[in-house]
Amino acid sequence: MKFLLYIFLIFSAVVTAVGCIEDGVTTSPSDRPVFSVDTLKMGDVFSDDRTATFKFTVHNRHSKSLVFSDIRLGSADAGYFRINVDGLSGTSFSDVEVRAKDSIFVFVDALLPETSGLADDYEATVDFTANGVTESVVVTARGVNATRIRGDVVDTDTRFVPGRPYIVYDSLVVAEGARLTLEAGTRLCFHDKAMLVVRGSLTAEGRHDARVELSGDRTGNVVSDISFDIMSRQWTGVFFIKTSKDNRLENTEIRNTVQGVAVRGDSLADYTATPQLTMVNTRLRNSAGTVLEAYHTGIRAVGCEFAEGGAGLVYLEGGNHYFSQCTFSNNYLFSVISGAALQLAHINEEHDLTADGAERMPYMKATFDNSIIYGIGADIAPGDLTGSEVYVRTCLLKSNGEDDDNFLSCLWDKDPVFYTVRNDYIFDYRLRDDSEAIGAGYDAYVPDDARVDGYGLTRQSPPDLGAYVYTPETKE
Repeated sequence: MKFLLYIFLIFSAVVTAVGCIEDGVTTSPSDRPVFSVDTLKMGDVFSDDRTATFKFTVHNRHSKSLVFSDIRLGSADAGYFRINVDGLSGTSFSDVEVRAKDSIFVFVDALLPETSGLADDYEATVDFTANGVTESVVVTARGVNATRIRGDVVDTDTRFVPGRPYIVYDSLVVAEGARLTLEAGTRLCFHDKAMLVVRGSLTAEGRHDARVELSGDRTGNVVSDISFDIMSRQWTGVFFIKTSKDNRLENTEIRNTVQGVAVRGDSLADYTATPQLTMVNTRLRNSAGTVLEAYHTGIRAVGCEFAEGGAGLVYLEGGNHYFSQCTFSNNYLFSVISGAALQLAHINEEHDLTADGAERMPYMKATFDNSIIYGIGADIAPGDLTGSEVYVRTCLLKSNGEDDDNFLSCLWDKDPVFYTVRNDYIFDYRLRDDSEAIGAGYDAYVPDDARVDGYGLTRQSPPDLGAYVYTPETKE
C-alpha cells in the first residue's frame, strides 16, 4: 500500500509540473520582448571579407516563458547577413523559447560584396514573431571596398592614393632604390602578422585634416563601445632596414602593432644633416612592444605623439637624434608596462653596448626640447645622463629631480593634466586649462616645421610644451 501511495504521489507531482510548464507560456500578444538595441550598427566593414561577430540581447521581462514561433532575416539585403540564435546558426528559426525573466543572445555577421565604388550601405532586419506579433531589430553595415596586397614588392617609385583603403595580408616591401609615397588621406590596413618593410624610401604626405593611417584591419568595436583602434598586436609593424634613407612621415598615424616602428641604420653614417627618419606631427601608439626603436641611426621628430607601449615608448641605441615639441605618455592597457617611456642606450662608457672585439659604435648624441615625458612607469632610463651628449631642455618630467648639465630648465615632478582618462578608454593628450605645460616652452627651441601642430593650430610665443597647442575650446 505504501509503495502504491508513493507511486501515486510521484505521478501527481509530474502531472502538476507538466501543467505548470504548459501554464507558464504566455499567449498574450501584449507580452513583448525587450531588445538591447533597436538598430545594430556594424559600421564600416571591408567588402569580400567575413566580418567580426556582433551581438544583441533579447530579454523576456515577463513572469511566463515567451515562445517565438519564427525568427528570421528579412529585407532585400538579408542574403549578405548570417545570424546565430541561442547557439544555432542559420537564417531562420522556429519555436525558440525564452524563459521567464531570462534572455538570449543573437549574433550577427556579414559577407558584403565588393563593388566598383568606394563604399555601399546595406541593411537587413532580424524579425521576431511571438503570439502573432512581429517586431524587428535593424542591422546596418557599410561595405568599404578595398585594394588588396599580398606579398607585393614596390621596386619603382610608386604613389598610393586616398579613396579605397589598401589591405596588406602578409607583407609590403619597398625595394632598395625605390620610393613609396602615401598621399594625404591614404589608409593602409594590415592583417594579422602583416608588416611594412622599407629597404628604399617611404614618404607620407599627410595633412592635419587628411592624415595618413597605418593600422590593423579590424573594424568596429571589440566589445560595447570599445574600438579596435586602442588594441595592440593586430599586425607586426614597420621596419626601416639599414639600406633605407631619406624617410619622411608627416601627419601620419601608426597604431595597433606588435613591434611598432623599428629603424636600423649604418653606424658609421653621419646623420647630423640628414636623419634616416624624419617625423612631423606624427602619432605612434598602441604597440605591445615599444612604439619606436632605433639602432645607430638618425631620428628627427617634431610635434609627435608617442603613446601606449607595453615595453615602454621609445628605445634609442646610439645614433644622432633630435626631438622637439613631442609628447611621450604611456597608459598602456593590456599588460604591465616593462620599460621607461624614453629608454636610452649606448650613451657613454658607462652604458657602452659595443661587443668585445667589435668596432666601437659612436655614442649617442640627442636633444629633447619643449617636450612632455609622463605616464605609468618611469619617464627616462637611465635617469643620470652625466658624461653623455644627451640633453633634455625645457621639458616637463614625471620624475622628482633637479637640473644639471644634461637636464636644463626642466619642470620636475609635474602632471601635464591631459584629457586622457585611462579607465574610460579616452587617450587625448591635449592640455587641460590647469596644466603647467601651457606657455612653459622656450620659443627658440621651436623649429619651423613645428610651428603648426597636428590639429592645424599655430604655436604661440612662448609655446606650450608637448605635441599639441592648448586651446580652451578643447572639451571632454
